[in-house]
Amino acid sequence: MAGGGVPMGPGIGGDGTPKNKWAGIFMTAFAAFGGILYGYDTGVIGGVKVMEDWLKTFGKEGPKGYAISTGTESLVVSILSAGTFVGALLAAPIGDRIGRKWGIISGTLVFCIGVALQMAALAVPLFVVGRIFAGIGVGIISCLVPMYQSECSPKWIRGAVVSCYQWAITIGLLLASIVNEGTAKRPNHSSWRIPIGIQFVWAAVLIFGMFLLPESPRWLIARGRDQEAGVNLGRLIGMAPEDPEIDVQLNEIRANLRAEEAIGNGGYIDCFRGTHNKIRFRVLTGIFLQGWQQLTGINFIFYYGTTFFQRSGISNSFLISIATNVVNVGMTIPGIYLVDKAGRRSLLLWGAAGMLICEYVVAVVGVTVKDTDMAGQKVLIAFVCIYIGFFASTWGPVSWVVTSEIFPLNVRAKAMSMATASNWLFNFAIGYATPYLVNSGRGNLNLGVKVFFIWGSTCAGCLIFTYFCIPETKGLSLEAIDVLYQNTTPIHSVAYGRRLKAEQQEMHSQEYLTEKATTAGHGKDKVAGSTEYVENA
Repeated sequence: MAGGGVPMGPGIGGDGTPKNKWAGIFMTAFAAFGGILYGYDTGVIGGVKVMEDWLKTFGKEGPKGYAISTGTESLVVSILSAGTFVGALLAAPIGDRIGRKWGIISGTLVFCIGVALQMAALAVPLFVVGRIFAGIGVGIISCLVPMYQSECSPKWIRGAVVSCYQWAITIGLLLASIVNEGTAKRPNHSSWRIPIGIQFVWAAVLIFGMFLLPESPRWLIARGRDQEAGVNLGRLIGMAPEDPEIDVQLNEIRANLRAEEAIGNGGYIDCFRGTHNKIRFRVLTGIFLQGWQQLTGINFIFYYGTTFFQRSGISNSFLISIATNVVNVGMTIPGIYLVDKAGRRSLLLWGAAGMLICEYVVAVVGVTVKDTDMAGQKVLIAFVCIYIGFFASTWGPVSWVVTSEIFPLNVRAKAMSMATASNWLFNFAIGYATPYLVNSGRGNLNLGVKVFFIWGSTCAGCLIFTYFCIPETKGLSLEAIDVLYQNTTPIHSVAYGRRLKAEQQEMHSQEYLTEKATTAGHGKDKVAGSTEYVENA
């Protein structure tokens, strides 16, 4: 799904459990709350645009009642993604200038402006402007929340951070379906204003929580605010600012920043240079991976699912929408677990294959059975749910995890922003084009359920792309991923990765013994792993 972000920067607390593990866990769980804003907004518009009062307010009366044109439907749904594309590109300079914490808060405030405009609208132009502002806010949040998480979370949970953000998006989608079902039959403007207005609640929770949480110590060090960085680091790992270990970790942050400065912060043109470590290939892999994630067709279900189920002859399309969102939430949990067990490449391959089969089945069933054939409709719904399950446990979270790992240090921030913007760009294109593909009437292709033949074919593209372009990075440090790209291809990455991991373990054992001897010489009985901060693993 769109809207996830890509983490950057080292975590805190080393390889082992931090001094106060609950601080890191709370940080991860709470900051991921930002994903609910995007997920809820995506889900709520899918239901709002078919509510009777909304159609009366923004549509025109026709022979079959009130309706909006295909062009208006495309604009209302997809314009959010156009805004998020802009917001994603703005997020990097905003986060660098005012900080991760205040960048998230400012993005949420922009989002609130958009929500207010949508609630006040009684005509399409103002509603669309509100969607644009909401999109810009979501775009900023989608980049800065994962960035903040990765810089402030203990290293031992960094791998799950990105997946938890995706999980929050699915929860937002589910909440939107439930609220839409609860208000859909109201006879006045409250039917659609309540679901839209509830977004103020999610925004207020995020703003209040971020106000209480500390700024990223890494960003503070980069701005020369060392004393404040020490206080914040102490809060994050549950130690007093004067503790000697705080100084050790701050010194390691400074060393990491000096290393980054020595490499240099490459410009956008450097992202596309052919080099020995394949920067251009890696950046293009991240950009197209995010595009292929959208081309799986998943947002067709969440943007247009309610309308699609209605036109397929299913009586209570809102309840079916809730069911598909429950599957989405539940099946993301196995993905969070399996990403570090089965591996990134394997999950993406199996996920693409599973989605391909399901979507072709849905397309074949849809064109061969009648709308009145309830058995056929149940088969259609079942395979849509299985398809969502494959996406939620594979391409949903894993595409963000891969993108967070494959970029070299000197172009990482810019490459990540382009990958995130790519996700939103494809999201916009698909959201805008879909009504013209599936709707009937002049100027439309009237594909209906046959659109799943397209999504099945794009999943075949996902399978081929993964096989040739996505390496297995499970268990490798970021430095080892650099070595992997320099010396092998994605097809042979599994075997080469095993060799690298064995070398990593041997190197870490030597570092452990060296640091233990050093700390013992200073009279400190510490485990070396507890003071590691900078190692990008």
